[in-house]
Amino acid sequence: MAHKKLGDLLFEMGLITQDQLQEALAIQRETKQRLGEIIIDKGFLTEDQLVEVLEFQLGIPHVNLYRLHLDPSVVHLISEPLARRYTLMAIAMNRNKLTVAMADPLDYYAIEDVQMSTGFQVEPVIASRTELRTYIERFYGIKESVDELQNLIPKEEVDLTAEVTDENSPVVRLVNQIIHQGVQQGASDIHIDPEADAVRIRYRIDGMLHTQQTLPKAMQSILIARIKIVANMNIAERRLPQDGRMKVDFELRQIDIRVSTMPTVHGEKCVMRLLDVKNAVMNIQKLGMSESNLNLFRKMIQAPNGIVLITGPTGSGKSSTLYAALNTLISDEVNIITIEDPVEYQLQGVNQVQVNYTTGLTFARGLRSILRQDPDIIMVGEIRDNETAEIAVRAALTGHLVLSTLHTNDAASTISRLLDMGIEPFLVASSVVGVVAQRLVRRVCEHCAEPYQAPEAEQRWLSARGYPTTHLQKGRGCGHCNNTGYKGRLAIHEMIVMDEPLRSLILDKRPDSDYRNYLQSKGFKSMLEDGLTKAAMGLTTVTEVLRVTIRD
Repeated sequence: MAHKKLGDLLFEMGLITQDQLQEALAIQRETKQRLGEIIIDKGFLTEDQLVEVLEFQLGIPHVNLYRLHLDPSVVHLISEPLARRYTLMAIAMNRNKLTVAMADPLDYYAIEDVQMSTGFQVEPVIASRTELRTYIERFYGIKESVDELQNLIPKEEVDLTAEVTDENSPVVRLVNQIIHQGVQQGASDIHIDPEADAVRIRYRIDGMLHTQQTLPKAMQSILIARIKIVANMNIAERRLPQDGRMKVDFELRQIDIRVSTMPTVHGEKCVMRLLDVKNAVMNIQKLGMSESNLNLFRKMIQAPNGIVLITGPTGSGKSSTLYAALNTLISDEVNIITIEDPVEYQLQGVNQVQVNYTTGLTFARGLRSILRQDPDIIMVGEIRDNETAEIAVRAALTGHLVLSTLHTNDAASTISRLLDMGIEPFLVASSVVGVVAQRLVRRVCEHCAEPYQAPEAEQRWLSARGYPTTHLQKGRGCGHCNNTGYKGRLAIHEMIVMDEPLRSLILDKRPDSDYRNYLQSKGFKSMLEDGLTKAAMGLTTVTEVLRVTIRD
């Protein structure tokens, strides 16, 4: 099968049709794109199917890059332009042989080019295109800028303002690459952590932090200075916390970034929160609610007036639920006004106001002004104090639908939290329409999901609540999920819809346990139960559900 082309091989094996091959070849002639890439992009084959064909039909070994300890000196035997052009990477060297992981190991032009440029005989192995791109970015993307920057930074402290502002300087490229890698990997936050002798770059992906790079300590000041300049922060102030904002372009879309700096014993720590509209959930049907919870939620947000509260800790997806609800309610017939800190995503047809403490525009003050703007629906980003809670409840009682968030552990304790904030029981009972409590759990990676036999402890959790254990799945770890077994997240919920018996309990100022006992008698489904249902369906794992719902 020597020198057989990839397209001919796939056609001969009956995996693609003659028409599909011709279409792919026509696109290739026009765009100069790799044929395998076109076949995957067009949906003729999946990446996994392509890898399988090359591995089993041609006997070409398949490697998982995340399982290898890659030596940078070996990787850089192949130049960056060559690695990017052909989507390949050097992974091992033995005497005069260089093992090269390739997305298309049948590309003999690529093999010849590598042999000519390195002087080594090439032994091709196959790796997934997604994995190769991630690792090419990791090894080449930042290294060149880091090397340049290291040569630039002098031993003594001097003014590097010109470098921080010059768009072609290595520090500017380095910051852009750190952000672009974060967006590419689906990170929600990028942490720049100062340490005693280094600077650590960490990405929060699916709720978990992962170390991406460790940079020399000398780069700390210039790196933070560049971020501050772009985010319109005070570059000279290093002793006080600061907040800023910036926008970056990535693949024809704009990413909004919130920046926060904080002085630590080793220098300033910086956290960038990436707000990517592509990842925003703007449809309540995509919130991952069970059918019964979705119906309850629809009923809540379609109420003519009253207050609907979304509760949970920071990072539990409350804002996404609020935005999805607002998006459902947008129409020409209603006036929707929000007050947020900050405005994360801009919604067409909604008047959004940003809190500004320096000018005195607080949640409470903004909310009072909103009530003079003839609103039908009001969204308050968060109820933080008694004053905001009082105005929100009064607005709900005077014919407005109010949506807001609170920090509580579960739905039942939300009632006690409002009472603790000084809201009279009769106001809580008559204004609250419903409460949604939620958490985010990691979703089993669909690329490496496989059935598994639950350990005895997990079986007990499921069996005691009547859940089957026949469809349990977990990820074995692959390049798509960075060897974690999880890719993406979904929400688990519990919901309270206010009714007369519950109002009576609130008027009597009963403890949380009484609310829970009454709700359970009415068939209330807790977050734990909703999570276990999703684990039993193979969407997440029991371990993951217990991690976010069970408190020690």
